[in-house]
Amino acid sequence: MTPATGSIIYLEDVTVDYDGFKALSHLNFFMDRRELRVVIGPNGAGKTTLLDVVSGRVKPESGRVIFGHNTDLLPLRENDIAQLGVGRKFQTPSVFVNLTVWDNVELSLRRASKGVLAALRRRDPGEARERIARTLETIQLAGKAGAPAGALSHGEKQWLEIGMVIAQDPELLLVDEPVAGMTDEETARTGALLEEIASDRSVLVIEHDMEFVRRLARRVTVLHQGMVLCEGPVEQVQSDPRVLEVYIGRRREGADAVR
Repeated sequence: MTPATGSIIYLEDVTVDYDGFKALSHLNFFMDRRELRVVIGPNGAGKTTLLDVVSGRVKPESGRVIFGHNTDLLPLRENDIAQLGVGRKFQTPSVFVNLTVWDNVELSLRRASKGVLAALRRRDPGEARERIARTLETIQLAGKAGAPAGALSHGEKQWLEIGMVIAQDPELLLVDEPVAGMTDEETARTGALLEEIASDRSVLVIEHDMEFVRRLARRVTVLHQGMVLCEGPVEQVQSDPRVLEVYIGRRREGADAVR
């Protein structure tokens, strides 16, 4: 497998084995710069493990993981990979509820492994404030900059945490199930936010909400048993018999059972 020209992340023949269970099995996957990609699949398909490998949280038994032009991520620690420009938003928000919205974003710059805030302040003390302000405008929380994060809705906390990551200016943003537990309005706003972010960086989204996937995705990758089962435009993927069998069909059967 040869990665596309201009790819931001490239995994070749990657295997992750947990005591005999192959979370990823000879996985080949790549995505382009400024691409918004959604990865779906049944539970245990390897979706979160994919993010774990890219972010350095999990090291595979075999394979290659290349970031950007030719940076091998496997020898690097999680913090080193973040410093290179890989940002991750986990499924559950982990904002500091007693701090203001502004302070949460500022703290994310302080904690960044590449010392973003210190670097900005050395160049221009006002530049750090400008970056925080721009971030809050992007996530549509500028009007709540002085409010405690604990007073935000679930959706707003998710947006704040996305803001805490993008303030560090990653080239690749990893997002795990961003709309879980959101209202319809929050879900729509999250889709618009991710599309805006993807205009100048790459965004890789793990998601279960198929309606959200249909609205958001240009290109979808379906994982099954740690391998790519199918990949392509969402219309093609959702009508693929293999996908209907292992993923969408199972979900429909479960919904019918509930009824």
